Order: sequence, then structure tokens, then C-alpha cells
Amino acid sequence: MKFSPLVASVYAALQLSLSSALTISEINGHKYLSPYAGQNVTAVKGLVTAKGPSGFWIKSTTLDLDPRSSNSIYVFSSSAGRNLTVGDIITLDATVLEYRSSSAYIYLTELTTPSNVVRISSGNKVTPIVIGEWLLKWPPTEQFSSLDNWDVFGLPNNASQLSVKNPSLNPLIYGLDFWESLSGELVTVKRPKAVAKPSSFGDTWVTGSWRVSGRNKRGGLTSTDRDSNPEAILIGSPLDGTPNPKTTRLGDDLAEITGIVTQAFGYYRILPLTALSVTGSQSPDVAPVTTFTSGGSCSKLTIGSYNVENLTPKSSYLPSIASHIVNYLKTPDLVFLQEIQDDNGATNNGVVSSNLTLSTLIASIYNQSGTTYAYTYISPINLADGGEPGGNIRVAYLYKPTLLRLSPGAQIGGSLDANVVLPGPSLQYNPGRIEPSNAAWTASRKPLAAQWETLDGKNKFFTVNVHFGSKGGSSSIEGDYRPPVNGGIEDREAQANVTATFISRILALDPSARIIASGDFNEFAFVSPIETFQSISKLQDLDVVAGIPEVERYSYLFDMNCQELDHMFVSPAIAKKKGRGGVEFEHVHVNTWSSVAGQISDHDPAVARLDLCQ
Repeated sequence: MKFSPLVASVYAALQLSLSSALTISEINGHKYLSPYAGQNVTAVKGLVTAKGPSGFWIKSTTLDLDPRSSNSIYVFSSSAGRNLTVGDIITLDATVLEYRSSSAYIYLTELTTPSNVVRISSGNKVTPIVIGEWLLKWPPTEQFSSLDNWDVFGLPNNASQLSVKNPSLNPLIYGLDFWESLSGELVTVKRPKAVAKPSSFGDTWVTGSWRVSGRNKRGGLTSTDRDSNPEAILIGSPLDGTPNPKTTRLGDDLAEITGIVTQAFGYYRILPLTALSVTGSQSPDVAPVTTFTSGGSCSKLTIGSYNVENLTPKSSYLPSIASHIVNYLKTPDLVFLQEIQDDNGATNNGVVSSNLTLSTLIASIYNQSGTTYAYTYISPINLADGGEPGGNIRVAYLYKPTLLRLSPGAQIGGSLDANVVLPGPSLQYNPGRIEPSNAAWTASRKPLAAQWETLDGKNKFFTVNVHFGSKGGSSSIEGDYRPPVNGGIEDREAQANVTATFISRILALDPSARIIASGDFNEFAFVSPIETFQSISKLQDLDVVAGIPEVERYSYLFDMNCQELDHMFVSPAIAKKKGRGGVEFEHVHVNTWSSVAGQISDHDPAVARLDLCQ
């Protein structure tokens, strides 16, 4: 067939345009940012694999087998995809855009303002990639990014950004690179298991049939030194508009998931085609109670520790907290409490006393068990200790007056009285706060040091109850900042130093002193503030002393990880009794194992049984 010169020229130009059109893999490139960002692209060809409320996804019909580059991409348009159907093969013109809703997030490469959308064919087969069975067998299990210097909690934080360095992807080693290499792809997760509870939106972290590290007995993934489990993936809102269940629990088995990999709100996630479905749960249904009961003497004293999450006299869950202390912790002889609010809770009217809060809790414990507790604490200065505004949270102790007493000879300290270690050793204030005016404690709780003895006065020991500064201001572990921002770490470092130095003064006077430090340290054992605390104080981690497996050391759920923010440390004189029945320790997973609705506090309590005889 012959064409006129004009028609031949147009035909040749069209053929040249089609033959030189970029593939989706080329648009994505093999880095985090597209080499064509901001540019117009024409005649991009792809198979429609899924549709969402604001756009659709297409997959290249010419597959690039380079594992660093995704063959799929999101087309952002609320109108262009209305008449398209999954299985259509189309071509379109568009602009390549790097989008994120916050500077703290990783960019999503997408096509925007599509035009000249042409349907070439319909009814084509759409086959998802099965994660664990494709070119990349499984996601990496330890490292997130090449910019983390092999430690996602290393310092300095935010030393570099993915959006600036734009490193080449290495999906065989780095978890973020793996998920980025699948951005826009339709994938299937086989044998998914929930490794966290759902968010308020129903978003749920899962693992699939691939290899994982850090698996604990409940089915979750525990964060350990240099391993915070990038192999988990968040399951977001279903594309069909159905809601994900909000009753999912740690370790639940789920039905097979198929959906689109994307990046949103600081995390890689899969948007499933339809809602998650729970197919099975772990047994036992609830956490077992502690196996420890008090021996009623210094040789088998039980010590509990519990962050009771903004407890007030009117907290609806106060009887449940009491029940946990009675039924799960078996009414320990001494209980370290954190987040005790003042007597009118978050009402900001200058009230700082928590006598009513603690007496109400004690009454509920008595009504449920017949056990009588006494309490001691020191009120903060109004609005000076952080937490919920007006709540004036503080640490406090409950103790059995039939067994223990505060060592006599010292008065109770005031809000600004700094405790002093005196010869003996003994404390100037009992109890007394540790350097409450130190800048390390700005808008944060002050540790409460106390000296105790059995009623015969023969067996003495010291305690330090802590609640270090929060992680507020942290960035996403899957965000742009590398290493991620560990909010408040500088404050916790200073707080650890001050607290540990105080403890070291006791041991300097008496290396055989019995000391227990416990509470919500708001940090992991393998991160700088806790390492500093142990190095200076010379106290030993009770998890290590008691031989708790690393993956079973957790008290909190956050993102994809079971984490340990709450710790108990003991002095060498206590630790040396390991193996003689003198050092026993358990995490009681009453909250991390429950559903969201059944959760009473966001922390698990713990209980130890120790030989504190002299």
C-alpha cells in the first residue's frame, strides 16, 4: 500500500513516537526518584491491574526483569479511569510526578494529568506477583536502608535523606528498597499473619509466607539489636471501600491478601482489593498469669512494675487495672507504678495530689483480693512533668505494710528536693526525687528513689522508679529521614546519665547494696540511653540475668514490632543469685495479646521474684 508523502510522514512520526515511548520500568528507574520526574511522557502502555477512588494502576506489557525496578505505576486521576476496567490494556500521555504529603515521607512516583487515554484491548488476564515466589524470594529481614549505617536506631538521627541521596535500590539487602522495587505492583501475600493490632483505621501489619526474623511465641516480630523487621508490610484501606476488622489480635492468621503496593503516610503498604479476614487466633486466648507468688519473706519478694496509662480516680478502667494487679501479677509485695495522674485527672486547676487516685486503686485491689496496700509518692509541680495537660502524671509505689516499710530516719522529700546518698548508705529523703531541678527533666517525670526494709529491720534495699521522656517527635521508621528521628533521645540520654550517676553513688559506698531500678524507660535495651544507664549504674538487665529469650522481651506494640520500653535492672548483689531461685522474671502480656477493645493500658506489666536477704 502506498501513502501520500504527507500521510507517510505522519505515520512515520507516529511509529517513531510509539517505538521510543518509555516503559513503566524506565519511568520508575532503579532509584527512589524517577529520572523523568517533572517530565511529560507519551504513549505509555500498560495493563490496568486495579482501580481506586482517585486513580488506577497499570503494569507494563513489556516486562523488565531488573529486580530493582517496578513494572507498575499509579495513575492519579479521578476521571480518566472511570470508563476503564481491570484487564484493559491502554496507552496514555501524562506527567511524571514525585508526590508526598509530608516532607518526612518517602516520595511516591506516579503519573498525573493523564490524557489521550486509548483502550487497545480488554479482558486481558491480570496476574499478581506472589511475594516470596517471584524473582525476589523474600523481603530482607534486618536492615531498612543503606543510609542507616547498619543501625536504624543509630546516631546521629536524620543524617541524610532518601530524597536527597536517592540511592540505587538493593532489594536483596534493604527492606525499604525491596518494597520500593514493588511500588505499584499487584501482589499476593500467602499465609498472612498479623504482627500487630489494627490502627483506628483498621490498618494492620502482617508477614506472609516468606522468611522472617524475630518471631516470638505469640506470632509477632520482636525488635532486637540491629533488627527491627522490615519484612513486615502494612495492610491499608481496601480498594473496594469495605472496612478492615478492628478486632484483629497479635498473631492472628488471616486469609490470603491481594492488593497494590504503595507508599502513603510514611509507610509502605498494600491496599487490598477487599477487607482482611481473620481465619484463626493464637491459643491460649488470653495471656497466662504470672507463675510467681510471694514467699512472704526477704528470700522470695515479688516486685511488680506497670505503666497504668493516665490513671485517675474516675478512670473507667481502674477496676481492671486493680484486677490485673490481683489476678495477673498476684498482688506483688512491691509495685512500681507509672502514669498516676492527680486527683482530678486532666482538669487543669492546680491540683497535684494523687492521694485519691492511689487510695481508690488500693480500695479496688482490696475489694477484689483482701490485700491491703500502702502507697508513697511525691507530687510534681503543676504542669512541670509532661504527659496529658493538667494530669500531672508521676511515678508511685504500692507496698504491703505487713511485710515492708520505708526505712526510718528520713523525711519525705518535696517536689524540688534533690535526694542525696548519705554514708551508710542511706537516703536524705525517703522517698525523694533525683535532681528534680536538673534540665534533663524539663517537662518530664522525675525518678523516685526509696530505701526499704523488712519489718524486722534486717534486710534493706533501694529502689528507683523511672518514667523517662517520651518518643514524641519521632519520624516513621520507613520515612525519608535516615536514620529515623528517635524523638527525645537527647533528653533520655541526659536522664539516663543523671539517674545512673545517683545509683552509682550507692554502690560506691556499698558494692553489695541491693538496688532495683524499674519502670517505663521509653527506650530499647540496645539503644544509647539504656546502654549509658547500664554502663554508669553497673546495674544488670533482669531479662538477661533471668535468661528471657531476646524475642520474648517485649511490653509494647508499635508499628510492626513487639518492643520493650519497660525494664527492670538489679545490682550485682541481686544478680549473682541467679540459678539459686533468687532471680526470676516474667513479662505478663495482658495488654499486647488482647484486642484493641480489651486493652487496658498500652503497656504490659512485669513481675519479678527476688532474693533480697542480706
